[in-house]
This record gives sequence, structure tokens and C-alpha cells, in this order.
Amino acid sequence: MIADLSVRRETAGDSPAIHQLTKRAFATQPHAGGDEQDLVDRLRTRGELTLSLVAVLPASGLVGHVGFSPVTVDDADLGWFQLAPLSVEPDLHRRGIGAALVAAGIAALGQIGARGIGVVGDPAYYERFGFTAIEGLGPDGPEARFFRALTLGPPTPKGRVRYASAFG
Repeated sequence: MIADLSVRRETAGDSPAIHQLTKRAFATQPHAGGDEQDLVDRLRTRGELTLSLVAVLPASGLVGHVGFSPVTVDDADLGWFQLAPLSVEPDLHRRGIGAALVAAGIAALGQIGARGIGVVGDPAYYERFGFTAIEGLGPDGPEARFFRALTLGPPTPKGRVRYASAFG
């Protein structure tokens, strides 16, 4: 972990830097759709970006971002959220920036009474934070095999997860 890294909530002036960072972070990712930066903008514009955290280094500025938006389970609001996207400056990967953002997001959502968090991504990465495959909970489609969830408060729901409208 980088010693002088700080994590804070997004402020109004951060959105252009978040857009560019997200674009750079996903530019070379084979699973990327190419519009992840636009997703963050849509979530923010639609009021669906419940929690938006940035990682900052004094000498480099904004070097990471994570967003959390509400989801429904079988069309019910159960206090669950989706972690997406997680972006880290490409030349700073494997330095703990993403981990710091994920941990801070879990803690912040827990403080506001969230019941759980879902994520679609590398299972090995997210399972380090306690995310697991939960039988009967997840989205439809091919991404379902990469869906992991973290229960923050009982009960653990079962059903189809639907993302915020900004996901399309």
C-alpha cells in the first residue's frame, strides 16, 4: 500500500478527472465495453451514484475511483448496492489503491445501513474482501458466473439482481 494515499468522497470538481481516469483504466482491459467512463457519468446524472470514492496521492492527484449504485433483488429495494466500476491508474496497479477503495466503500456503506453489496469481476480479487458466490442470488446472463456478493446485514436475499437504470 502506498503510504501517502488518501481516500475520500468525490467532490463536484472531481468528475472530469474521474471520467478520464476511468477511460484510461479500462482502455486495455479485455472485458471492458469501452463506455465505463460514460456509465459513471450516467450514474451521477441520474442520481444513482449513491457512493463515489476517490483515491488521491499528493504528488499525482486522483489515482483511483470506485462507485456504488443501488440494485433491486426480484424488483424489491432491499438495501443492496452494486460496486462498479473500480478504476485505478494503470501504472499504479498492484499497489493497494483498489483494495483501499473497496475497503473504504464497504465500511461507508455499512455505516449508512446497507444490507449488502454485489460485484461482477475477478472472483479471486473480490473474494479477498469477503465477497462470495451466493446460491440463488445474482444477475441474469453470462456475467452471472462472475457475480459475487457480500452480506452486510441479514437476511441474505435470493433472487435476480437488477442494476441501476444507468447500466442500460
